[in-house]
Amino acid sequence: MTSSTTRQSALALPRRGEIWYVALDPTRGAEIRKTRPVVVVSADAIGVLPVKLVVPLTGRKANHGGQIWLVAVEPSGGTGLDKPSSADVLQLRSVALERFVTRLGRMPAVLMEEIAAAIAAVVEYQ
Repeated sequence: MTSSTTRQSALALPRRGEIWYVALDPTRGAEIRKTRPVVVVSADAIGVLPVKLVVPLTGRKANHGGQIWLVAVEPSGGTGLDKPSSADVLQLRSVALERFVTRLGRMPAVLMEEIAAAIAAVVEYQ
């Protein structure tokens, strides 16, 4: 068993709406890199593989406003984040449970709704 497997197995399973540090490397091309916060968006009761759908969070920049795939997330005690961030739904991906490092907090329900709407927009779901 690898150290990452040992580390995650000692933690609770990630749940929808939770924010975790996840090791996203190795990556390819323009995929978002490094160990960073993500929000779990997959339903807890769906799936048989040990993976979760996540939306990575990135530090907010001035050019993030008005982009339908970026959802603004403010730091608060509940989220566990330490700086203004954006949930980047274009970087939505499935990650193995072994990549989950540390639970930070929970995304507010209103922001989970905004993230779900942004996902629907980028896949042109009507």
